[in-house]
Amino acid sequence: MPKAAIFDLDGTLLDSMGVWDQIDMDFLARRGFEVPADYVPTISAMPFEQVAAYTIERFRLNETPEAVMAEWDDMAHEAYATMVESKPGAVEYLTYLHDAGVKLGVATSLTPSLREPAMKHVGIFDFFTTITSVDDVHGIGKDQPDVYLLAASRLGAEPCECVVFEDILPGIRSAKSVGMRVWAMHDDSSDADWARICALADGVMFDFHDAPRFL
Repeated sequence: MPKAAIFDLDGTLLDSMGVWDQIDMDFLARRGFEVPADYVPTISAMPFEQVAAYTIERFRLNETPEAVMAEWDDMAHEAYATMVESKPGAVEYLTYLHDAGVKLGVATSLTPSLREPAMKHVGIFDFFTTITSVDDVHGIGKDQPDVYLLAASRLGAEPCECVVFEDILPGIRSAKSVGMRVWAMHDDSSDADWARICALADGVMFDFHDAPRFL
């Protein structure tokens, strides 16, 4: 049994990546662009502000990161507060870990205005001792382990005492690099990386009915 479990939100606990696919399409369509095939894989591990800066540079937009982020936030807010659902089995699995005495934390790139309404909407907010954001580690993305290490520290656990649940390859790789066990959640957005994810992760799952039951 791990001492602590650290969960990603988008694509792992929350079945929300389709929201962002639509936002990407709508946002770029307003500006006369289609979503390039490499866009989502490129931005998957970036913090929100870095995604905005990258998008502005790539598409040569005459806009500020703050304006772009505000538009994305407005587009996403209703969906996160009212429509996004948890991955199947998530509530039951969190209940199992909580009842077993495992300390629970979140490591996410989501802003507070999106993550808290979504977590409350699907009934998982109260399970967690700490919610750690990439903003708490000076905007360092999930391709580096900082956000996972800070979450572990807040939970009073060493890296080797933690299991991480994550859907993106850069996050899986960085959490593994510091000695954490990692279970990978399949999400359509990570299909291109799935073979590499399967080779690297300690286990894989398609929903939380596949999640590990620790003895």
